[in-house]
Amino acid sequence: QVQLVESGGGLVQPGGSLRLSCAASGSLFRVYGMGWHRQVPGKERELVASITRTGSTNYADSVKGRFTISGDNAKNAVYLQMDSLKPEDTAVYYCNVVVPTARYWGQGIQVTVSS
Repeated sequence: QVQLVESGGGLVQPGGSLRLSCAASGSLFRVYGMGWHRQVPGKERELVASITRTGSTNYADSVKGRFTISGDNAKNAVYLQMDSLKPEDTAVYYCNVVVPTARYWGQGIQVTVSS
C-alpha cells in the first residue's frame, strides 16, 4: 500500500507564491520519479511538473519559468515552488509517484489564485 500526503495549498493573490509538499510512504521498492498534475472541473488532469530519481525535470509550457519542482529521494518527497501565480493556475493539484508497475496519486489539494 502506498500513501501520499500533500500540504501547502490555499488561497493566494495573483502574483503571489505557494509551496506544495508531498511525501510518499508504503511499499516503494523502486521509485522512477514523482510529480504534480492539476485538474479543474470539466477538464482532464494535466501535467504540471515531474522529476526523475536522477533529477531530470519536465514542466508544462504554461508554468515554465514560474514553477520549480524539487525532490528528496531519501524521504520520497517532492516539492513544487509556485511563483508569479495567475488566476488560471487555480486547480486541485495532485501529487503522484511512479513505480515499475503503477502510478499512485494523492488526494489532491486546492490552490486558488484570486484577488
